[in-house]
Amino acid sequence: MNDVPLDIASLGGHTMGTTWQVKLVVARARDLHPLHAGIQAQLDAIVAQMSTWEANSDIARFNRAVPGSAQRVPDLFARVMDAAVDIARRSAGAFDPTVGPLVALWGFGAHAHAQRIPDPATLAATRARCGWQRLHWADQTLQQPGGVELDLSAIAKGFGVDQVSAWLRQQGVHAALVEVGGELHGYGRKPDGQPWRVLVEAGPEEEASSALPPRVLALDDLAVATSGDRWHHFEQDGAQFSHTLDPRTGAPVTRAAAAVTVAARDAMHADGWATALTVMGVAQGLAFAREHALAARFVSRGAHGIEEHMSPAFAQLLDAPQAPRA
Repeated sequence: MNDVPLDIASLGGHTMGTTWQVKLVVARARDLHPLHAGIQAQLDAIVAQMSTWEANSDIARFNRAVPGSAQRVPDLFARVMDAAVDIARRSAGAFDPTVGPLVALWGFGAHAHAQRIPDPATLAATRARCGWQRLHWADQTLQQPGGVELDLSAIAKGFGVDQVSAWLRQQGVHAALVEVGGELHGYGRKPDGQPWRVLVEAGPEEEASSALPPRVLALDDLAVATSGDRWHHFEQDGAQFSHTLDPRTGAPVTRAAAAVTVAARDAMHADGWATALTVMGVAQGLAFAREHALAARFVSRGAHGIEEHMSPAFAQLLDAPQAPRA
């Protein structure tokens, strides 16, 4: 293989309401069309199973199922559900895959209502339908207790990244950088022998601040995901409401960090934990990351300007890239 001329090729497309981009190291003469089609097929399969925007998806069928009915879900769906429930349990509900009705109530997601503060009675009724503890999930089977609507948007893009990386390896692609909607995974080495290096995201105002040094991660079989308030929010009565819902209160996260970045062995866990830590907030989230050896970085707006906090596991990656625990 060393005698074969290698190039870095770029492929891209659309999925999950966003875009995907893949850079991959391939032989100069390799036909890229099958690789492009295969990548798209991996992502399309996830959409068919877990998109709340698709009326015939497996998740949509569960969400409108009658109380007491049971539904065996496909393998990909089951893997994401296992991770989602585990993160919900370990985060004490800061991450919750049942927040679909609350997301819609506050004006976000596939079935969004008007973006406004809901009245207390409606909010209380909607909260009663949510809660990961209401899920009956065992043996790859979901039972609908009544009114539960799953929303896996905070973890599915990361899983898509992992699926694409795994599929590319199966196709003999020994190095690639995969990105879906900002979630990333890199493995292998570029033709010059270097790993894939990426700039860690922050808000545009924060990135422009000279007080905040650029942070670069080498993705040597490592994934990174970022969550925060820069992407989707609305304002009412002078207050800003983030699209990230705190399942524990039923309301958008207040004073959300501009960006919370998590690095992990796989993008699914990086994605889910970035959301959970965003909900926890800087103080609680950083303490949790330290206690559980999560590689996490928080960028927030403090009283004296932009503030950056990172766990020891994240700081270590800046000097000596390695795969932390998910």
